[in-house]
Amino acid sequence: MKVAILGATKGMGRALARAAAERGDEICILGRNSVDLERSAADLGIRGVGDSVQSVTCDLEKPEMFGPAIDAARESLGGLDAMVVTAAIFASQEELEADPDLAERLLRIDFSNTVLFCEAAKKALLQEGGGTLCVFSSVAGERGRKPVIIYGAAKAGLTHYLEGLDHKHRADGLHVITVKPGFVKTSMTAGLEPPPFAGEPDAVARRVLGAIDRGAPVVYAPAPWRLIMAVIRALPRALMRRLNF
Repeated sequence: MKVAILGATKGMGRALARAAAERGDEICILGRNSVDLERSAADLGIRGVGDSVQSVTCDLEKPEMFGPAIDAARESLGGLDAMVVTAAIFASQEELEADPDLAERLLRIDFSNTVLFCEAAKKALLQEGGGTLCVFSSVAGERGRKPVIIYGAAKAGLTHYLEGLDHKHRADGLHVITVKPGFVKTSMTAGLEPPPFAGEPDAVARRVLGAIDRGAPVVYAPAPWRLIMAVIRALPRALMRRLNF
């Protein structure tokens, strides 16, 4: 496949780029920092796949970059089969409540700007006759929970948007895949205590690539989070008020 990955310089995006390139996909990595892009390309080069990796600068905080960056990725790859969006930011509920500017930035990046990027990517993929738009949301968007009220709200909005997009465009050949990770050990979660079933980036990347290959509309990663969230969704609201998770 010809795959472009936004957020490929760190964490899950970098793991996904490695896994995709190692299996022979043609890769274009997108990120906001040119130095980080060079490092990621070098990392792929060490693994013997760097010659086929292109890179494009794209900052999720700057919507004016979205269209040109996607066009540049398409041109560098000679087409586009899949766009993967892993870029996002995270902050604790306490940090967000204490800093309204940070809260606004998180909501803008993780929801509204991600939606705008997906709209641009959708148009590009439909122009190719279809393809896959794979976007990382979060299990935090499954239900309102005390530790992730604001972050969860952003991810809930993103999840609903992606589901609607899939309903509208599946018949047009566009497969929209919503990735719902639980806790994954990346720089985004550095300093936090890993819960049971915490995922490793490489294993999550392989699971996501499998979902892309199958065209599965929703993938939980690691897999136990599907059952965990089914239980959490079923809990009565009165009980949720007493729990701190």
